[in-house]
Amino acid sequence: MVFTGNSTFLYLNHLAPLPSLRYFYTMKPKHILISGASIAGPVLGWWLSQYGWQVTIVEQAPSIRAGGYAIDFRGTVLKVLEKMNLLDDIKKHETRTGKVTLVNKHNKKIASFPDGFTSGELEIMRGDLVNILYDKTKDNVHYIFNDSIATLNDDKDGVQVTFKHHAPAYYDLVVGADGLHSKVRSVAFGHERKFSSFLGIYIAIFTVPNFANVGMDGVYYSEPGKRIGIFGAKDGKEAKASFYFTSSPFYYDRKDIGKQKAIIRQVFENTPWHVPQLLDYMDQSDDFYFDAVSQIKMDHWSKGRIALIGDAAHCPSPMSGMGTSAAVMGAYILAGELMQHDYETAFSHYETEMRAFVNQCQGMADGVDWFVPRTPFKHWMSQQMWKILPYTPWKNMMIEMPTRVANSIEMKEYPFVHVAENKSEDGNLPVHRTESVSEYQPLSEY
Repeated sequence: MVFTGNSTFLYLNHLAPLPSLRYFYTMKPKHILISGASIAGPVLGWWLSQYGWQVTIVEQAPSIRAGGYAIDFRGTVLKVLEKMNLLDDIKKHETRTGKVTLVNKHNKKIASFPDGFTSGELEIMRGDLVNILYDKTKDNVHYIFNDSIATLNDDKDGVQVTFKHHAPAYYDLVVGADGLHSKVRSVAFGHERKFSSFLGIYIAIFTVPNFANVGMDGVYYSEPGKRIGIFGAKDGKEAKASFYFTSSPFYYDRKDIGKQKAIIRQVFENTPWHVPQLLDYMDQSDDFYFDAVSQIKMDHWSKGRIALIGDAAHCPSPMSGMGTSAAVMGAYILAGELMQHDYETAFSHYETEMRAFVNQCQGMADGVDWFVPRTPFKHWMSQQMWKILPYTPWKNMMIEMPTRVANSIEMKEYPFVHVAENKSEDGNLPVHRTESVSEYQPLSEY
């Protein structure tokens, strides 16, 4: 069924449950603020803009943040990317990791794993995906860079928001898609320590020249409590270096990159293999990333008119390999539920649809202590395990388990409501957004 007029049409999927006709007759643009312009935020923004919402995304970085490691997709989430017409764009930037080899300090092979062992069905560098999503959304989503949320006041009719730099504004809903250290979560739900579960490992990643000539393969060297990797990127033109080390939790300034690099240098300064060269390249890197490997576990992902998605709600940690898939699935489901229901019902349905899948994604990080063993004995045992693994049925289990988890959530179909024009005379600035809290009137029907 198609209705045309005023640049608007509705396509109602015959397989999906239909909202009441009253919903469409009373439908008015709703304005949502999303914090975070990485992956979950733009995916949610794209879907909601297709459904006729006015979307603003605020990002504390001065621009889209490139860099990061390879992320992979498998299973049901590929259907979401297909519905967004993103598969062709992603495949243009596909970077499929070849074989992965474990070596000793003399760079002699200990064990190796075949092509595709870690790369899923579709693999892309995080920075490339972020750029694709920004290009996909920038014409219908209003982006505010170099700013962040300061306070949130949910007054039951809407959310009053103050920013660090911009003037206050009023929104129907606010969603935190701002990662492991979510500002929205800390303001609306409480301090991070209430929800964060540290897995005993710290991680650093940055880009280096492919001086080790790994091509598009990957190589790891490890010692008790340490693991270092070099993985090819950009068709072998460059590489990504990764450093992991075990530790009890400690405080560090998340904004001070120089001190974070100093931590890595202190921990790894006497480590052999390619580490001295990698540390020199680290000093020159402009895409350095450092963080604790942690999970976020919450009983609820919403509170009033404020909700969380992606790592802000349920970070499974980089060790799971499922964080990006969970973020994209959650954004798709939340948008679809908001299109059909009032926000309270939508938030409830979103959690119900996602909870079991998230639990399985987080379970993929179990046994992380075998990835970076702390003690000499456990490190020796780990080396023996990796040697025999390619010749045991466990190899297939390790390859198949992520796919089973990725397919454990079904693709829920939603009616498709597309609004072709969602821009004011000022370009992609939402029509109803004003700089004054008192001037903006929330939509009473919502």
